[in-house]
Amino acid sequence: MVSSKLRIAFIHPDLGIGGAERLVVDAALGLQSLGHSVDIYTSHHDQHHCFEETRDGTLRVHHVIPPLPRSIQGKFHIMFAHARQLHLTIHLMYTSAHQYDVFFVDQLSTCIPFLRMLCGKRVVFYCHFPDKLLANGAYVEDRPRKNVSILKSIYRFPMDWLEEATTTQADLILANSKFTARVTKSHFSSLRHQLKVVYPGINIAAYISPIDPSDSDILQVASQRRTLLSLNRFEMKKNAALAIEAFATLRNKDPKTSDVRLVLAGGYDPRLEDNIRTLKSLIELAQSSGLTYNIVTPLQSRVAVPSFPKITSNEPDILFLLNFTTTQRSGLLQAQSTLALLYTPANEHFGIGPVEGMICGLPILACDSGGPTETIVDQPADQRTGWLYRPQPSVWAQALEEICNLSETDRKALSQRARDRAQQMFGMEAMAKSLEEVLEEAVSMGPVSRTGMWLVMLAVLGLLVALIFRYGSFSG
Repeated sequence: MVSSKLRIAFIHPDLGIGGAERLVVDAALGLQSLGHSVDIYTSHHDQHHCFEETRDGTLRVHHVIPPLPRSIQGKFHIMFAHARQLHLTIHLMYTSAHQYDVFFVDQLSTCIPFLRMLCGKRVVFYCHFPDKLLANGAYVEDRPRKNVSILKSIYRFPMDWLEEATTTQADLILANSKFTARVTKSHFSSLRHQLKVVYPGINIAAYISPIDPSDSDILQVASQRRTLLSLNRFEMKKNAALAIEAFATLRNKDPKTSDVRLVLAGGYDPRLEDNIRTLKSLIELAQSSGLTYNIVTPLQSRVAVPSFPKITSNEPDILFLLNFTTTQRSGLLQAQSTLALLYTPANEHFGIGPVEGMICGLPILACDSGGPTETIVDQPADQRTGWLYRPQPSVWAQALEEICNLSETDRKALSQRARDRAQQMFGMEAMAKSLEEVLEEAVSMGPVSRTGMWLVMLAVLGLLVALIFRYGSFSG
C-alpha cells in the first residue's frame, strides 16, 4: 500500500452549485486535510456562481476555458460536454499531467482512456448516475423507458456507447449509493468492475459553526415564522412542485399552520433553459394555490432577480432563494424556526440534502426511493430520523402536519438521532478516508497496461470529431 502523500488531480466538467459539485469540493477538502496535494480542473467556473472554497483560495482550481459552446440552439448538450472535456484533458496532458500520481474523475468518463494511455496514470471514476438513463427525463426504477423519436435514438446511441466504453476503462469505479451501484451494473452490460460505494460526506464544521444573526445575508432570509425548507437546484427533475402542493394542502387543511412559510433555495443559472422554466412554473403554481411569494438573491450576487408580477416583499408564504450563500444555507438549517427539510426528488441517486438537514438536527421528509432510503431511517419510530413517503401531495401534507405538531420531547429525540447518524456515516472525514484508501489502491496497481486502449481512444476521437462537424452546421 502507498504510504507517501499523493498528488491528485480532480477533473470535473462544471464547477457550479449542486450536489455533485458539493461532493467534489468536500472530497478535495477532505483529502487535503489528510495531507494530500489536490488540484481541480474544470471547463467552467463562474466566480459568482460557485462554492466559496473554490474561489477564496482554499482549493486550487484550474479553469480551462474551451473554444466550444455548451450547446447549439439549446441542443446537443452531451455531445459538446464530451468534446469540452477532451479539450480540458488535452490541456492537462500538455501542461501538468506528469506531476500527478492519480486522477479522480466524476460525471463524465470521456477522458479516462486518454489519461491512462497517454499519461500512464491510474484513474478512479466516481459514478453519480449513468447519463444514458437521464437523457429522457428522470429515471424511475422498474418503469419502462419512454419512447423517443428515431432521430433522438440515432443521436443517443453513440453517446451511450461512448459513456459505457470509457467508464469501463477506469481502474476503479465508485458509486454514491447502493442504488446507483445496482442500477449502473444492470444497465452497463460490459462493466466487469465491482462498484464500491463511497457515500458523499459533508464538512460538518461548516454546518454547525455559529451564525451571526446581524449578518446581512442572514437578515435577508431570516424570519420568526415557522419554516419548512427545501434545498435543491431549480430543475424540473427535482420536483419542487411537490413541496408547494403539499404546503398549500397543509395550509388549507390545518388553520394552525397559517404562520408556517416555505423556503425553496437552490442553484439557479440563467444560462439554462431548464432553470428558467422551472422557476416560472413554480411561481405560477404558488399563484394558483393562493400563496404569496418573493424572489431574492444574495446581496453580492450578479444574477439578476427574474421579474414576476405580484411580489410580496414582507413575510411571503413562499421565499424563493436563488444561489444561496454558505452563510444563508447554514443559517436556514440551524434556525430554531426551521421545522424540517423537504427533499422532493424521487429516485434520487444519493441526495446530499437529507444529510445536510440531519447534521443540523432537522427531521427530513423525502421520497421513498433511491438514495434517501439509505440515508434516512423511517422505521421503527423510536429510531426515526425522518419520513419516507411516495411523492403525492396529500400524503406529504399529512406528514407535514405530523411534523409541525411534534412535541418538544419527540423533536429533541429525533434531532439527536439525526445528528448522530449523519456524523457517524456521512462526515467528510469518513468519505476522505475511504477515498484515500481507493486512490492508494489505484496507485499501488503499478504501470498501466495499454492493451486495447488505442481502439477505444481512436473510436472516441473519431466519433466526437464527426459529430461536431456534422452538427456544427446547425449554428449557421
